[in-house]
Amino acid sequence: MIKYIYLFLFSLLIGCQTTTSNPEEEINQIHHVLKTQEKAWNEGHLDQFMIGYWESEKLMFIGKSGLTYGWQQTLDNYKKGYPDVKAMGKLTFTLIETELLAENVALVVGKWHLSRESNDLEGHFSLVWKKIDNKWVIIADHSS
Repeated sequence: MIKYIYLFLFSLLIGCQTTTSNPEEEINQIHHVLKTQEKAWNEGHLDQFMIGYWESEKLMFIGKSGLTYGWQQTLDNYKKGYPDVKAMGKLTFTLIETELLAENVALVVGKWHLSRESNDLEGHFSLVWKKIDNKWVIIADHSS
């Protein structure tokens, strides 16, 4: 009888364990979102580009003009700064480092480059990602 109790408890223990995700797969998912953003930008679709961001008033964007909070305000700032396809140019991300800091939090550091007719722009970024509702989204963007 005691053997069956141990077997039952062992089965419960195994069933209660949380499954840890594959870090490489999680990083691939984040990189896929970045490629999707790059494509959306290059097609002139800022609304689709914003899909990579957390749609929340708590979204934080830090740029040359300072700190902005909120998904909508971030989109409005993009639309103001890049009013048309010509101003948007062609975006290229170069990823330098991606690290999972926890099972549902990651940091991505990289470079961005805009090729434009009149003048190119470029800089660096650090993105804090969080997996929310099984979807990786940027919760903080520091771009310079």
